[in-house]
Amino acid sequence: MLKLKTIHLKTKIVAINLQETLIVLAIIGILLLLALPNLMPLIAKAKSVEAQVQLKAVYNAQTTHRYMYSKYTSDINELDFEAPKTVKENGTANYIYQLISADNNSFKARAEAITDFDGDGILNVWEIDENGNPKQIIKD
Repeated sequence: MLKLKTIHLKTKIVAINLQETLIVLAIIGILLLLALPNLMPLIAKAKSVEAQVQLKAVYNAQTTHRYMYSKYTSDINELDFEAPKTVKENGTANYIYQLISADNNSFKARAEAITDFDGDGILNVWEIDENGNPKQIIKD
């Protein structure tokens, strides 16, 4: 009869303990605190791209409306533009969009931030007109 012999090998698994993990997390936290003030202007600038892109879409929709009806509209619902859902509506947009004024030859649309990007109490505002160049009115 065949006898099987089992051999037990001792293997040691190298792992880190809880103290080492906490020290690494603390170091990462300190580095983030040092870097965050320098990154805030970049974060605000990146988020303002949303306003510029959406205002360009409003400009394109207004231009199309003018070609069709020979005038700009003051009702945003008449345009082929659907504003993205804001963060307050469980969406991703940080701005609300509205038409300020419109007549036969000109219009003005505005994007107002609903989020204070850098925590200073000032909300970012962008505007666009019939020339199609977004302008930052209030800088966050």
